[in-house]
Amino acid sequence: MIFSPLELLMIAIIFTWIGFVRTGLGFGGAVLGLPILMLIGGSPIDWLPIIGIHLLFFSSITLSNSLRQVDWQYLKKSLPWILPAKIIGVIGLLSLPPNVMTLIVYLITILYSLTWINNSQIISKKTWVNNLLLFFGGYLSGTSLMGGVLLVAVYMNHIDLKKLRNTLFVLWFFLVSIKMVAFMAVGVYIDWRFSLMLIPVAALGHFIGLRMHERMIKSDAKFKRWMGGVLIIVCMVGLLKVIVL
Repeated sequence: MIFSPLELLMIAIIFTWIGFVRTGLGFGGAVLGLPILMLIGGSPIDWLPIIGIHLLFFSSITLSNSLRQVDWQYLKKSLPWILPAKIIGVIGLLSLPPNVMTLIVYLITILYSLTWINNSQIISKKTWVNNLLLFFGGYLSGTSLMGGVLLVAVYMNHIDLKKLRNTLFVLWFFLVSIKMVAFMAVGVYIDWRFSLMLIPVAALGHFIGLRMHERMIKSDAKFKRWMGGVLIIVCMVGLLKVIVL
């Protein structure tokens, strides 16, 4: 993809935002960034490799001194439900037309945004419901890296808050590694140079997010309500763009 100087500036700002959200909340970078990136150009298959590279890079940095703050027991318990669905989702991403995947991303984002605006939570104490949420979260993660909301809904009920973010980072590392291997196996074009060029701006957001993590957790509902409204507007514009074009 070829971008104008203004578009490159906008992309840099969006990747700073993605890094900030991903580190500040422990999830949500793709949900809050991918729909906006697609307004500039491209489809999910164009942006997901770049987002994936950044996630692997920054999660490795964050976890380098924090592996003791990971709930390995629950992580191992949940992976058998997540990984098969993840693989099915990746196959769908690679086989479906770009316009279809773009529509799916926007519709998923609208659904998440409505739950955030209404301050709704996906909570269940039933094991089979939790397993279903893990499965669908894995599937959505495979198709678009946007299954985090469902996975976090389950993890929050089983993992101590102090270990939640680092456990999620390990989970994201596993899931994104599978997707990146699949991309390379089928020959998806990965613009490594562009990805590396965006590392500094993503790093800026990453380190701001590290400092703001505690404050963001405390005002989580207010933050999500505000972002939900913005994302619905973005998705409506994106849907019109896809339908008209």
